[in-house]
Amino acid sequence: MNKEPALYPWLQASWQALLRERERWPHALLLTGEPGIGKRVFAEYLAQFLLCEDPQKTTQPCGVCDGCRWFLAGNHPDFRVLQPEDAEDDKADESDSKKTKKKSEIIRVEDVRALADFVNLSAHRRGVRVTLVVPADAMNVAAANAFLKTLEEPPSGAVFILVADHWRRLLPTIRSRCRVFPLALPDPQQAMAWLNTQGVVNPALHLAHTGGAPLAAMDDAAAEWLPVRQSFLEQIAQPATLDVLKLSADLDKAKLDTGLVISWLQKWAYDLISLGLAEKIRYYPDWQDALARLASRAHLLMPYVNQLTEAQKLSRHPLNQRLVFESLLFAYVDGLRGKGRQGKV
Repeated sequence: MNKEPALYPWLQASWQALLRERERWPHALLLTGEPGIGKRVFAEYLAQFLLCEDPQKTTQPCGVCDGCRWFLAGNHPDFRVLQPEDAEDDKADESDSKKTKKKSEIIRVEDVRALADFVNLSAHRRGVRVTLVVPADAMNVAAANAFLKTLEEPPSGAVFILVADHWRRLLPTIRSRCRVFPLALPDPQQAMAWLNTQGVVNPALHLAHTGGAPLAAMDDAAAEWLPVRQSFLEQIAQPATLDVLKLSADLDKAKLDTGLVISWLQKWAYDLISLGLAEKIRYYPDWQDALARLASRAHLLMPYVNQLTEAQKLSRHPLNQRLVFESLLFAYVDGLRGKGRQGKV
């Protein structure tokens, strides 16, 4: 949780825009935007503002009242976070008394039901109870339907702040009961200036790799998997000699999130098509020469983009990761050859 009552500089304009509508704030707000721009920080700042007990506050939480102090300490009685929880690894050796933990990527219906008492009971302080749902698009179908019932008949004083990178994956009935509030990418110069203050080397390149999202760019610059991505791009840049089985095995061995690798492919395909049709590169300017060699065949990848989109939607599900990579890489090679393989994932 953000420990200081402050927003990133590029979020200030959005905060002022939201404040101008303060008299019409809904009981459920859905924050959308690109990953890595600070949506959760914005949501937490709003939650703190709602729970701040300073009657004179106008544009920001005071940071010193009991409500703010409890919030910043992470123990405010009228604030809850609904998010994926750590789950015990069912594959752990049964003979080992210490079961390993793996990070769950799904908000389960049990998690939503456990929230019911908090939402329906009276507030401890000033009548407002704030629930942050992050990422809201991580709710499975059962959880989403259970959460919908709460949104349909919200108890008095209950406020919900939903955060989603892929908000269109939410049930339409949930979206319709929320005010959608998009947060924009910052101006590139503003983002680079901030990254410079954080000590990021070559911020423009990392911003490009992440589509202009500053927090994602900072993570990109420090990621342990940078050598894996470098090798991955080197290999897909040479589709004629690409060993799909070996590359898929290497990616599987690296234990990366499936969605992360799919995003690398999505960005590569986007740049190929964009360079071929509009002579522009967005994500990989450092790979311009390699992309240019393939750009004449970029139009052949249009159906492949749809396959990548569908694969990304399923990336949180427990599919065989190696088979997913093999299917997508074979489809990539076939697509550039004009064969148009539509693999299953």
